[in-house]
Amino acid sequence: MAWVEKSSRTAWRVRYWKDDGTLGSVSGFSTKTAADQHAADMESDQRAGTFIDPAAGKTTVADWVRDWLPAIDVSIRTEEGYRGMLRNHILLRWGSTALSAVSGIQVAAWTKELRRRPLAPATVSSILKLFTMIMADAVAERLIAYNPVQPRRRGRAHTTRPSEQIWASPDEVLAIADQAAACYDPYGAMLIVTAAWTGARWGELAGLHRDNLHLGDGCVVIDPDVGSLHEGAHGQLWLGPPKNAGSARTISLPEFLIPLLNWHLHDVDSDFVFVTPDGHWHRRSNFARRCMRPAADGNTGDLERRAKFTPPRQRLTVLTDPVKPGLTFHGLRHSHKTWMIADLVPEIAQSRRLGHILHDKIQQTYSHVALEVEQRLLEGLQDRWAKAVVNAALDVDNPKVRYRRLP
Repeated sequence: MAWVEKSSRTAWRVRYWKDDGTLGSVSGFSTKTAADQHAADMESDQRAGTFIDPAAGKTTVADWVRDWLPAIDVSIRTEEGYRGMLRNHILLRWGSTALSAVSGIQVAAWTKELRRRPLAPATVSSILKLFTMIMADAVAERLIAYNPVQPRRRGRAHTTRPSEQIWASPDEVLAIADQAAACYDPYGAMLIVTAAWTGARWGELAGLHRDNLHLGDGCVVIDPDVGSLHEGAHGQLWLGPPKNAGSARTISLPEFLIPLLNWHLHDVDSDFVFVTPDGHWHRRSNFARRCMRPAADGNTGDLERRAKFTPPRQRLTVLTDPVKPGLTFHGLRHSHKTWMIADLVPEIAQSRRLGHILHDKIQQTYSHVALEVEQRLLEGLQDRWAKAVVNAALDVDNPKVRYRRLP
């Protein structure tokens, strides 16, 4: 029930009972008629079950986030990503703003500002999606009547051409692995080759336990519960589920990889297949800096630059040449995908091998990979390896393959 009362000589207010039994107030009406109309609207909303307490919208975004964060059920890495976007972007701009005071126009202007900083389009999109989710939950909790963070078209469309993912040919992957063996360790070379010829993700290989490598059966098993190594924002490492439900899978190995991995396991003193030279789990950034970048990009410039500022003991001692500048570890997975496309492997077989979930639910449910398709896939990968080895052997003077370390 809502009613009107005079709050001063020239002003009126509407009083109402809140859900918790306390009295609420909406002030600022200059006439009794305006206050009566507002009270009537409130009573109508209460009867219809659509009433939103005006006081609830005065909750600030920061206060709402403090209640919202503990209630979300996401992975540790996802929550850390949310906290980073909240800390660095959303709360900086909106933390002290009342939920009801957030407007779509202001959000559009803020989004434009984010793009100008500049931030990557994917980063801006992620920030906006998170803010949308936070405000949508505020609507669900009846703190505000509608979500002001909605995509709207104002002015010119902001379209950015996605950068093409760098991928490598088998010859280039072998050359990169050779240089990784020289400038880092043969362990790194084996990890690079395995990634390129299986299409497995970084975490799936970095966290691969010996028990899940079945060389007798020629396959790798990605465990649904502990099949991936995860790394937190503060450096902590732990084993957990892979990226999605489809990522828990069995990956068949091409024939050449079986003896290579068998040789590798005899040299590794660890329960895990791919570890650092001193037997510890890999960290993504360390591996990229110490192994992947010099092996793919070359380090001649680094050698000359660091010689001026680095003590002799810490200086680079192995020269490497550019093979595929800019290629990332994830680019090895793209390379594997590209090879399968070139070999006319059916899409369902590609998805099963890479651990993707098809958007076509019917195809995802009813399509299967026949044994002859799997065999043809493996023969194609085996053939690519054989040709890469032959090409490397015929071009022994090429600096890209001077560091052969694989047997």
